[in-house]
Amino acid sequence: MELSGIFITSMMVAFSGAMMPGPLLTVTISESHKKGFWAGPLIVLGHAMLELALVVALVFGFKRFFTSDMVVGVIGLLGGLFLLWMGSDMLRGAIKKTVSFEVNSFSKIKIGPVVAGIFVSISNPYWTIWWATIGVAYVLAALKFGILGLIFFFTAHILADLICYSAVSFMVVTGKRFLSERIYRVLISICGIFLILLAAYFIFSGLRFFLRV
Repeated sequence: MELSGIFITSMMVAFSGAMMPGPLLTVTISESHKKGFWAGPLIVLGHAMLELALVVALVFGFKRFFTSDMVVGVIGLLGGLFLLWMGSDMLRGAIKKTVSFEVNSFSKIKIGPVVAGIFVSISNPYWTIWWATIGVAYVLAALKFGILGLIFFFTAHILADLICYSAVSFMVVTGKRFLSERIYRVLISICGIFLILLAAYFIFSGLRFFLRV
């Protein structure tokens, strides 16, 4: 695969992942209501910081660590608990009517968009699996071209995320004026329920990986 192929296919793969429903998309919608358009890019910044650290780790030969059932299982369990906490807090705020897009909603959650981008990413065990399989393959292909190959791969990967989640933030912010408080709380309730269900799935999946050890 040439450098152009690495760039184009890396972006396409990243787009396909970013467009799928998941915790990062849910949190982007929530944070965009609270903090405006820049929530999306800032969440991607946190996500990119984590992935950059992971690429460096993979380059230095820690693939075996990230393919360990023990590691994936622990991440699944801890990540599921984190998603459960976030989803419960969102649902509780919607039910108690303490959330509003006119005020700083979810005030109990003290983490900002950048930190949220880090924790929401690492809370998903299949993010680890993706990097332990597809990500490793891309890193190895990119390394054939040295540092330049890694730059092409990583830039395309993050650019796709930035475009996707910035677009989501833009749509949320521009459409916010057409949302009533009731519709907004319904949206937050749906997001909260989704995260709780996803948390249960991740915890179950984490247990399966953990019990393989």
